Amino acid sequence: MKTDINFSYLVFLSVVAALGGFLFGYDAAVISGTISLVTTQFRLDQIQTGWFVGCALVGSIIGVLFAGKLSDRYGRKITMLIAALFFSVSGIGCAFAGGFDQLVVARVLGGVGIGVVSIVSPLYISEVSIARYRGRLVSLYQLAVTLGFLGAYLANYQLLHFSQSGASLGSGWMNTILVSEVWRGMLGFSCVPSLLFFLVVLFIPESPRWLVLKCRDDKALGVFRKIYLLSRDAVVQLSETKSVVQSESKSDWKFLLQPGILKAVLIGAAIAILGQFMGVNAVLYYGPSIFEEAGLSGGDALFSQVLVGIVNAVTTVIAVFIIDRVGRKKLVYYGVSGMVLSLLLIGFYFRFSEVLGLSNSFLLFFFLFYVFCCAISISAVIFVLLSEMYPTRIRGIAMSIAGFALWVGTYLVGQLTPWMLQNLTPAGTFLLFAFMCVPYILIVWKLVPETTGKSLEEIERYWMKK
Repeated sequence: MKTDINFSYLVFLSVVAALGGFLFGYDAAVISGTISLVTTQFRLDQIQTGWFVGCALVGSIIGVLFAGKLSDRYGRKITMLIAALFFSVSGIGCAFAGGFDQLVVARVLGGVGIGVVSIVSPLYISEVSIARYRGRLVSLYQLAVTLGFLGAYLANYQLLHFSQSGASLGSGWMNTILVSEVWRGMLGFSCVPSLLFFLVVLFIPESPRWLVLKCRDDKALGVFRKIYLLSRDAVVQLSETKSVVQSESKSDWKFLLQPGILKAVLIGAAIAILGQFMGVNAVLYYGPSIFEEAGLSGGDALFSQVLVGIVNAVTTVIAVFIIDRVGRKKLVYYGVSGMVLSLLLIGFYFRFSEVLGLSNSFLLFFFLFYVFCCAISISAVIFVLLSEMYPTRIRGIAMSIAGFALWVGTYLVGQLTPWMLQNLTPAGTFLLFAFMCVPYILIVWKLVPETTGKSLEEIERYWMKK
């Protein structure tokens, strides 16, 4: 029987929480347009350049370590507000940094915000959603991330164009931020959407499943009644959630170490870290540098990165509409297969372009095809899977573990990519990324259950039986 729900209210809650993904995407991708500018101004060597890119990822690792416990203890809503404050302080700090060390500290604070929001935003959306719409609603978070990427690329491109147009805003701080040291404007703009995020989160309720966990049944029922149009459906959902939570009698860590639950946590951590070694963050962080390596000018390289952002965003919109129809696992099969093909051909370009006279259009086409395959599969699926795989009692802790693995992988890729491009050559680097796709698809095939159409309580019972 089809349950009557207030779908517009569900979308509202999901969009508000997903705004955290926009901050994530902007803060993560804006670095790509500032690397050469900051490197030149502060005369950074290769190690320092890697640290400038990777320092925010260190903050992300710190953020995910306490995000889960914080959200389990104080609630998903309070944790999102804390993340918004970190983003705001980071943006202002980057714009007015007095030196490289201060810039690094500000970027680390932004990274903490990224780490926190990467856990709590999809977790919140998953907990307010219903089974048949959960995939597409959680995917709104990933869509917001891609829009954040695109926003960062467009901001970098427009601000760089403005600073090189000969415009002058006098001798004050506005001229410094927007013209003479335009990287400050690129990094500092994140404080605007972060303040908006803080304000709109104030207007959403706490997660009803977290309220049940804290024995606040009346408040939880009130939220369920706003989601379900029929009062009896809200009562049934409250009852089902309570029955599952009450069956979890062990402490958090003892419950986490149960064989079936531990297996789910390890699988989640494995796909989280492996996904970072398949090239996506190398493309997002070092795309302009890679395009310049292929012979494009700085402006053309940034424009090509804008195209990457557009394809990423448009493809994610497609994923939002098909993820609950096609299924999580099938999207991974199709998308990762396309990623392997495109990575091999990108490596082929860098190895044989001079010999065969291949044009830059060849590289750009397969870059964009790679981004399409990635956005339709692992990027759309990962946060959906991580937000729905774990029981309510330890969902925050388990997502922190998976998030920790994800950000360690992201940090390593961010730090190692300049070294790999120089020592393994671009061709060897992309061949390595192609090889890393193999264990990922095998794990999804053999160990990950299809969660499409299942309630969070049904998924929890599946792992408990294991």
